[in-house]
Amino acid sequence: MSKRMLSPTPYPEVNAVLEVLLPEARAILGERFIGMYLYGSLACGGFDRESDVDFIVLTAEALPETAFDALQAMHAHIATLDSWCANQLDGFYTPRLALRTYDPRQVLHLHIDRGPGERLQRMQVDDPGLSRAWWGGWVLLRAVLREHGLTLAGADPRTWIAPVPADELRSAALATLEGWIMPLLARPEQIQERGWQSYIVLTLCRTLYTLEQGAIASKQAAARWAQAKLGEPWNALIERAWAGRHDPGARAAPPAVQATLDFIRYTLEHVHTG
Repeated sequence: MSKRMLSPTPYPEVNAVLEVLLPEARAILGERFIGMYLYGSLACGGFDRESDVDFIVLTAEALPETAFDALQAMHAHIATLDSWCANQLDGFYTPRLALRTYDPRQVLHLHIDRGPGERLQRMQVDDPGLSRAWWGGWVLLRAVLREHGLTLAGADPRTWIAPVPADELRSAALATLEGWIMPLLARPEQIQERGWQSYIVLTLCRTLYTLEQGAIASKQAAARWAQAKLGEPWNALIERAWAGRHDPGARAAPPAVQATLDFIRYTLEHVHTG
């Protein structure tokens, strides 16, 4: 397996955290380690201090309890580093074959979310309703990883991830829209923090972009596309959503929540009539 110099991003602080994460994960996993990749805004563009450091570590097989415990301790250590991005890691540990297809009955993924105090979690989706949304997210992840992923270690993902057709991308975007965004209409109280409200608006922009273009864009690129495409009143909502990323812990204002719900309805109407 090839090894690369770890200077994959223009951000020294991010690279410093990755210089801890990669060798420690490789040492813990041993022969189970297949590769490590960056995706998300670090790969597609638009990264800033409010962005996730999205990564995925591929393994040869599902990991035993001893590996889980060691990875948990590793992430607890990384969270103590004196760096603004030490708590920005958002990543998966998953068997390589899981990226060829999605089968929640057979594959147990490990995931750590960004944020202080977050811990590694075992993720397996048994609910058939949620399963479709997870399938959609997994298709989109595969496409981003193949077309835009940054390789830190291992083979180029294009060598083992087949191209994702435009129609499959559209189906995946629709699945995520219907699986986890549409239910917010019945539970608007879940949209409380400004960071979450902003994330929903920007995800809707990406969904609309994918449904129309059959491709994937970064949050920033999709937001600018949607502003040019949709005009008012969505232009102002999108602009406020981008600014809201920089104050994620603030409470979302009721007018912003209502506008977000209206944008969800607009997107669903666009999907069903477009």
